[in-house]
Amino acid sequence: MKNAIFAIAVSAVAGCMLAAVPAFASSENQQGQGQAVITVLPAKNATPVAVNQQDLSLKVNGKTTSITSLAPLHGANSKVELVVLIDDSARTGLGNQITDVANFIKTLPPNAAVTVGYMLNGRAALAGPLTMDRDQAVKALHIPMGMPGVNASPYFSLDALAKSWPSSDPDARREVVMITNGVDNYDRGYDPYDPYMQTAINDAVKAHMIVYSIYWQDAGRGGRGMFAANAGQNLLLQVTGATGGNSYWIGMGNPVSLIPYFDDIKQRLNNQYELSFVAPSNGRLEVANLKLKASNGTKVDAPQEVVVTAGSTSGGEQ
Repeated sequence: MKNAIFAIAVSAVAGCMLAAVPAFASSENQQGQGQAVITVLPAKNATPVAVNQQDLSLKVNGKTTSITSLAPLHGANSKVELVVLIDDSARTGLGNQITDVANFIKTLPPNAAVTVGYMLNGRAALAGPLTMDRDQAVKALHIPMGMPGVNASPYFSLDALAKSWPSSDPDARREVVMITNGVDNYDRGYDPYDPYMQTAINDAVKAHMIVYSIYWQDAGRGGRGMFAANAGQNLLLQVTGATGGNSYWIGMGNPVSLIPYFDDIKQRLNNQYELSFVAPSNGRLEVANLKLKASNGTKVDAPQEVVVTAGSTSGGEQ
């Protein structure tokens, strides 16, 4: 009797294991899809360099991945949505750069809609909707309040913008220019795992935002020291690297002019491509690590993190 019961139990366990195999295999064989906006950087004072799909190699979560298409994002039919996001606790000397900010907005590519916002109490306080009317957007510029603590953390504001982007157009590139010292006032030391920064990165990647940062000191003494400045710059570097943008600063102080930074950003906007790929999927939307290389020596900037959507299995099942 005991042997019979044991045989039945073994048979039941084996049946369960066999039943589980197809589901496991299905999960392993699922193929997700992803897209990333990459930037091809021409040499200084050189004409833009074209890049072809065969010039690129891609890894997602450390695994070699197939690129399915590479499309240039040039011309009037390639829409751009750009938010200039200014820290309202920035030192009021930023007012001397308002003309540079205004000229940047006015000289954006003709396919770009823009709005201005201020980091205030952890919010991204936008002055109005995205608009093609550059003069209207410029009217929203004002000297920052310059009061210490007015903005709790720039990463709260960036995260708020990611969660409430002022458009639902799926075809437009989403670009952000942050002007801030990058210091998280809840932890002024450099923590590469700062939870507020990490949350902002995760939500920015899911919102398909490309973030650029320009370092500018804030009011008060808390964020001015060498250690605080270094911490803020490094946190901003993590955000821009993860999203495929770029960080700009000059030492620990404020730059004399923002024009070189804005010129570089505009050049980047004019040299972007949409890259599509397939990659192994865990069956649900996930944020994955991405590494891109160009074999022809071309300098290419790509986001370090990207969204991979749930896909079908190799057998066509969902």
